[in-house]
Amino acid sequence: MRDLNYNHLRYFWAVAHEGSLTRAADRMNLSQSALSVQIRKLELQIGHPLFERVGRKLVLTEAGGITLDYADTVFKAGDELLSTLRGQPVANRQVLRVGALTTLSRNFQLEFLRPLVGRSDVELIVRSGNIRDLLAQLEAHAIDVVLANSAAPGDPRSPLRIHLLNQQPVSLVGRPRSGRRKFKFPDDLRTEPLLLPSLDSDIRVAFDRILELAGIRPIVLAEVDDMAMLRLLAREREGVTLVPPIVVRDELETGVLVEHCQIPEVGETFYAIVQKRRFPNPLLAHLLTAPKPPQSVLR
Repeated sequence: MRDLNYNHLRYFWAVAHEGSLTRAADRMNLSQSALSVQIRKLELQIGHPLFERVGRKLVLTEAGGITLDYADTVFKAGDELLSTLRGQPVANRQVLRVGALTTLSRNFQLEFLRPLVGRSDVELIVRSGNIRDLLAQLEAHAIDVVLANSAAPGDPRSPLRIHLLNQQPVSLVGRPRSGRRKFKFPDDLRTEPLLLPSLDSDIRVAFDRILELAGIRPIVLAEVDDMAMLRLLAREREGVTLVPPIVVRDELETGVLVEHCQIPEVGETFYAIVQKRRFPNPLLAHLLTAPKPPQSVLR
């Protein structure tokens, strides 16, 4: 294999960032046909297609995404060289792109990423969204992993792979109840107001089923699909809140909130959803093989 042609790599880099042959050709003062020839030469040299057409869009292949990461590093190195010679050195860093459900516990996300947090050679990019958008980004190689509390639909033909990360109990928590008797589940929920996750939540569905079987119609103060907001409401409002303890870990440790009881047979499961790739991100492999923190740590 001949040495890499960096002119070809520069042309590819421009098209990848512009997302369009037309815009890249205008930017580089080339014809589209000439630019296409240069990229084809690079594809032949590395042995993999770099782009594919999806409708009218030009989308990176997996190999294209890997090549772009390296191209970014290569051309960033020139800037770093100038910075170094000017007395402003910049360390090279690896990049991990993480997608997380908007409703997912921030504490859980931090525990998952903790092995990489603080490393000077690692750049973490964390994006929030709904499961549909995040999976689309995963399939387009825009992110490396999706963190979720529900598994993606099973399909043996799908390139998605699901890793079970942890399982947590779900509890009723609330502000300290000075002078009151111990909370009795589920009977006290006949009169105790509730703050609950939304009906889209698996733990909410399971919890509602328990109350239905017990013949209890709960007094619902609020239904919230964002765990961060549910945490804030639990601190401010009377009543009890249904959450995994990891969501309110700091409040439980400081005594702002107390755990009244764990809900039997209800739990939250955390997953990492990845796409089967020929060139997996080594940082992700490190996280997926790292020892799982015990529940006591997550809580």
